[in-house]
Amino acid sequence: MRNTIVSVISIILGLIAGGLLMLFIGASPIEGYTYLFQGALKNISRIGDTLATATPLIFTGLAVAFAFRTGLFNIGAAGQMLIGGLCATAVALTFDLSRPILILVMILAGIVGGGLWAFIPGYFKARFNVHEVVSTIMMNWIAYWTVYYVVPGYFKGEFLETESRKLAEESTLRTPWLTEMFQGSYINLGLFFAVIAVIIIAFIINKTTLGFELKAVGFNRHAAEYAGMKVNRNIILSMLISGALAGLGGVALYTGNASSMQIGILPSQGYDGIAVALLGANSPIGVFFAALLFGILYSGTGFMNAMIEIPPELANTIIAIIIYFAATSVMIHRLLNKFRKTRSNANDVNGPVGKKGEA
Repeated sequence: MRNTIVSVISIILGLIAGGLLMLFIGASPIEGYTYLFQGALKNISRIGDTLATATPLIFTGLAVAFAFRTGLFNIGAAGQMLIGGLCATAVALTFDLSRPILILVMILAGIVGGGLWAFIPGYFKARFNVHEVVSTIMMNWIAYWTVYYVVPGYFKGEFLETESRKLAEESTLRTPWLTEMFQGSYINLGLFFAVIAVIIIAFIINKTTLGFELKAVGFNRHAAEYAGMKVNRNIILSMLISGALAGLGGVALYTGNASSMQIGILPSQGYDGIAVALLGANSPIGVFFAALLFGILYSGTGFMNAMIEIPPELANTIIAIIIYFAATSVMIHRLLNKFRKTRSNANDVNGPVGKKGEA
């Protein structure tokens, strides 16, 4: 509950700071936020686009949060997304299968690709104590150059060498009934998979022995080892699951929101996942709602910029400020404790006085 209050306070402070920035550049904060939220939620089509924007963020937020909960800092979600998306795209462009089987194989390929990409830093951490921050950053760039080589070499687009061939409609996560329901939006099946992932991860963390062991290793690996838990195995397993989630984010991004892969771009959603996890207090449900908030801010930016010429970079600034307050949650915790202590002292002083008359 307290973490939720801290996240809400962080969001409010971020929005207030964003409003002050709008005033500073001569724009109206009320108009700015009105157009921002209209751009994201004005009609069913925009709502669909907002949900689609949030979908990869749910996966990467879950990936980072899961690693956090088990004492690891997976900063390599961007690279794991790239490899997961590349594997799914390769399957879609190579195999001629019926749609249900093809979608299933694409998802499995994304899970395996992202998981194996995270397995390497997990193994180095467990076996040689190589810090996962360093190794996952290196893996991001290896993924970047792998895609840079593989896409033009094997899946080159018809007109451009900088992107892969476009996927056929039946090879993507989009479905006609969902597109029609949201009036042409690019919302896709990835959202349903994201909701399922939130439920599964919440169950694993809170209700299973595996989740308990992973959290125990995260709290204190030496104590966990003394208690007979297999610490190294749990570190590798944690990174595998985290990478698989990020890989699924790549599947949702490259075969759902888009229909091809571009080279030379590390997906920003991988790094945004860190912010989503922080704001969501590393809880699966918190991550879900934090990703939705980010989806709203990103989706509404263009409309806000078009209507009152507020720079689109302002949305990123607001997000950065929100994350700053979320990251400095210790300060907010202290303020809340101080407020509660002051209120408690005031009650102690007023309490006896009130009862004095009764006596």
